[in-house]
Amino acid sequence: MKPSIPKGTRDFSSSEVAKRNYIFNTIKHAFENFGFQPIETPSFENSSTLMGKYGEEGDRLIFKILNSGDYLKKVDEALLTEKNSLKTTSKISEKALRYDLTVPFARYVVQHQNDITFPFKRYQIQPVWRADRPQKGRFREFYQCDADVVGSKSLLQEVEFVQLYDTVFSKLGLNGATIKINNRKILSGIAEVIGAKDKLIDFTVALDKLDKIGKEGVVKEMLEKGIPEDAIVKVDPLFNFSGTNQDKLASLQEMLQASDEGLAGVQELRTVVEMIEEIGLASASLTLDVTLARGLNYYTGAIYEVAPPEGVKMGSIGGGGRYDDLTGIFGLKDVSGVGISFGLDRIYLVMEELNLFEEVELPKPRVLFLNFDEAENLSKIKAIKKLRAHNIKSELYPDTATSNKQEKKQWKYVGSRDIQYVVTTIKNDMFVLKDMVNGEQTTCSLDELISKVQ
Repeated sequence: MKPSIPKGTRDFSSSEVAKRNYIFNTIKHAFENFGFQPIETPSFENSSTLMGKYGEEGDRLIFKILNSGDYLKKVDEALLTEKNSLKTTSKISEKALRYDLTVPFARYVVQHQNDITFPFKRYQIQPVWRADRPQKGRFREFYQCDADVVGSKSLLQEVEFVQLYDTVFSKLGLNGATIKINNRKILSGIAEVIGAKDKLIDFTVALDKLDKIGKEGVVKEMLEKGIPEDAIVKVDPLFNFSGTNQDKLASLQEMLQASDEGLAGVQELRTVVEMIEEIGLASASLTLDVTLARGLNYYTGAIYEVAPPEGVKMGSIGGGGRYDDLTGIFGLKDVSGVGISFGLDRIYLVMEELNLFEEVELPKPRVLFLNFDEAENLSKIKAIKKLRAHNIKSELYPDTATSNKQEKKQWKYVGSRDIQYVVTTIKNDMFVLKDMVNGEQTTCSLDELISKVQ
């Protein structure tokens, strides 16, 4: 059979890895500059940790891991005959690949609460898995780069995350990114004033798909979920909200007069928007988007989503929000948190489309010792050891040339890897060194060689 990889996964070449590492390092530097500390969690969690935290749609996208051994042996035969996959899954799978980094982080906080100083600022850069339908910019295995703060309800955190997004995208050259912001309290308030408060989850899940399925698709889904037609008519102005952020805030203030929760959300947004207007952003713009819902159930306050620069056809390249009691599901009450995520894989595709990657230099030896005489190899290996001790990347071509053709092959290797310094031979502890840039060839001692190539 021809070898293949699962749909929604990818191999990465050396140059692709180098480009991805450039993005990783840029994000990591910004995280640490803003005071976040790194943690890591396992690739898989107990199913009970993940299930029920992402809504019905999210739960369906979680990759389950089969129990080891004869996992069907303990399953009741009647259940197998029934062929009910939902009931059977819980019997044959107790673990699952993580869907995101936020829920595992909440579990981490609860387990390690006695070792953490609050407010706790953490960052985490690891892969996640989702059983989604693969398409451009959407993969089944991808990296998330998260930063979160738990243990503080201050809106200063929301302001800082807008600045963090702006800092990273500016450094990557992604000028013109749009940071969309909304507040779940506003959405709850809207659901309340249109008489659909009992359908809040259905309302927000449908609204969050506006950019994917359009107004007609959203209306259709709301009707299918049992949201009354007169309620949908009342929400119609949301689809055409326009003007400045201040104009939108004024309109929301008027629309939500009958909802205390909605007004609280408006005031929180006003605080963030006005502070950012005063501070200013380097290259991104902050836009109030009242249709932004973020489908995940655990958001309770501010919600973010980042769109790439105009003209690039790609979904969001970042997102996040505030969750007031996510740790409560694991037994630790009243620990508010807020966090954002960078979608590395989509950021990579956007940067590639905009030709933002400079030429990346792959790891290569500073000095290559050619292998034309097997009797010299021990001396060359000893020299390489000393060079490496001085942090000079060095290596010996592994195969000894026994013909002119094989010698040419070694010189071709030098050219293809763009290696600057080549040691051709050793005579009486003196090294014949060639600089491939200027063609200069010298004979020198090992100490002199080290001095030349450092």
